Amino acid sequence: MTVTRDRVRVESCATNLVEAARGRVINKYNVWRLGLEDCLRPRRVIPRCAIMMQRIGPMVQTLTVLGLESSCDDSAAAVVRQSDGEPVQILSSIVYGQTELHSAFGGVVPEIAARAHAEKLDTCVIQALETAGLSLQDMDAIAVTAGPGLIGGVMSGVMCAKGISAATGLPLVGVNHLAGHALTPRLTDGIAYPYLMLLVSGGHCQYLVAHGPEDFTRLGGTIDDAPGEAFDKTARLLGLPQPGGPSVEAEARSGDPKRFRFPRPLLDRPGCDLSFSGLKTALLRMRDQIVAEKGGLTRQDRADLCAGFQQAVVDTLAEKTGRAIDLYLEYDPAHPVIAVAGGVAANSAIRDALETVCSEKGTRFTAPPLALCTDNAAMIAYAGLERFRNGARDGLDLTARPRWPLDQTSPAMLGSGKKGAKA
Repeated sequence: MTVTRDRVRVESCATNLVEAARGRVINKYNVWRLGLEDCLRPRRVIPRCAIMMQRIGPMVQTLTVLGLESSCDDSAAAVVRQSDGEPVQILSSIVYGQTELHSAFGGVVPEIAARAHAEKLDTCVIQALETAGLSLQDMDAIAVTAGPGLIGGVMSGVMCAKGISAATGLPLVGVNHLAGHALTPRLTDGIAYPYLMLLVSGGHCQYLVAHGPEDFTRLGGTIDDAPGEAFDKTARLLGLPQPGGPSVEAEARSGDPKRFRFPRPLLDRPGCDLSFSGLKTALLRMRDQIVAEKGGLTRQDRADLCAGFQQAVVDTLAEKTGRAIDLYLEYDPAHPVIAVAGGVAANSAIRDALETVCSEKGTRFTAPPLALCTDNAAMIAYAGLERFRNGARDGLDLTARPRWPLDQTSPAMLGSGKKGAKA
């Protein structure tokens, strides 16, 4: 009877994993590759409560965390490890992009993205574990993006992580996607709190002072479009491929940034708030004016438009960053640091301008490697590791959140309503 009950429980765990991660049954080979082979041997089953006690005991000095990311159009899994007082090791980082799936639509289609996540996440986990040379039995916790993001994609990741947690007993840690970006400088450079963070991506743009893994003060942010969103829309208006950031940057290299004069929004107002919606509208009008005069756009026209638009973004971010540094220095940090992260941080012109501002202000500038600027699971695993070390645990009732501001105390800047504040 004991063996029978154990077998039923094990089969139930495996079913939870499968149904959560894929919505259908996977074969025993994949279960074995995920490190769940012991779940198929009833005589070796350990009660989940015992596993939990083993993994959260106070004597743990080295933590190894599996991370999952699926908030937009990148399916990712990674394994990170850190021993007390030692630098973080990224043992593996697997990312499956979806650019080809969405290229015909001029942007990310949420339903297509969610389905692709459901199909790829278990493959990402398998490859991340194989690359790290580890199994799920070697993990101390599983971290997963629980928001903000496209809700279908976030749900895919959360349900996959829940299934693995239910099958293995691994503690579950939900991570704010924005916190993953914001903590990336600690992952890559080990910088100390407090530091100033410019989070600049396709959906977000904020100046934040990071005091701890879950303690952020917002100094300012966009009141409408994020820079990445403006880059994407600019690319669409000019017939350039998506994602728009790299396309516009590449086109701008051969353009004249002085030919077209774009506005620098909100520079005439105090503070660190930004606006990029007007830039997109200005570009649309300039494009239409050229088309009306010439009957179309030449390659040089397009390059000059891209160069002028990009320079306007660069100038705006440079000025606002200088103001944010002044506010940050009021916290009297021992070693002033400003870090930039998010997909738009991969833009070399923006990086160069920010480095110049930091040099003028006597503040250290740091930016993660380009591969860690865009969405990835290593940052989620590390953010989860910091939360886990501080005692954070989430149950199987962890919910996916489309909106989740980092600064929970400041008034909402965008999107207050049933879904909550976007930022």
